[in-house]
Amino acid sequence: MAVNAAPPTAINISGLGHQFDTHQVLDDINLRVAAGTTLALLGPSGCGKSTLLKLLAGLLQPSHGHIYFGERLIASPSLCIPPEQRNIGMVFQDYALWPHMSVAQNVDFPLQMRRVTRIERHKRVAAALERVGLSDFAARKPAELSGGQQQRVALARAIVAQPGILLFDEPLSNLDRDLRESLCRDITRLLAQLHTTAIYVTHDRAEASIVAQHIAYMAKGRIVEFTAS
Repeated sequence: MAVNAAPPTAINISGLGHQFDTHQVLDDINLRVAAGTTLALLGPSGCGKSTLLKLLAGLLQPSHGHIYFGERLIASPSLCIPPEQRNIGMVFQDYALWPHMSVAQNVDFPLQMRRVTRIERHKRVAAALERVGLSDFAARKPAELSGGQQQRVALARAIVAQPGILLFDEPLSNLDRDLRESLCRDITRLLAQLHTTAIYVTHDRAEASIVAQHIAYMAKGRIVEFTAS
């Protein structure tokens, strides 16, 4: 009988730590995330989960430890590969959209930075907007959209370049409860369709249980529990 091989490791974090001056924000973080799965980082404000996400994104450099994406070392005390070279997409809680650009232009921006051809960019933008249900809103400006629609634009922008890893920094915290639940389920379906590896930061236990296969509970800069959702 054939045995299915375990999926490869997409993210490997070993002995990771970070400090600001003398304050230890993260201490001895060890995690493995299988390719195509979502890990939720769950914990109260100040526990270190957003700092861990910034280390994964390349916005901070570790004080000690290592981060690998697959077999590639992308961060250590002596190395910090810049964000644009990590093949990641990010979704922030404040949307981070360019107000003077249309929806389509916002989604297109990462592809321009990668020097993708105009014809290919047009196809990818259209496909990304269709995935998030915003095909009819391509010409609108962010100010003309609701909060939930703006976050869908941010999601389309994160996936349009087909990144290997998606990072979510409390993306639904600015939305009301009903909209959070709806968009959370949409994100879960989208991640399943894309088979993309994701790290999802939240302080909402129910949200973490819906979107992620595994949950790392954090407190005072450490992972105190690791469970299946």
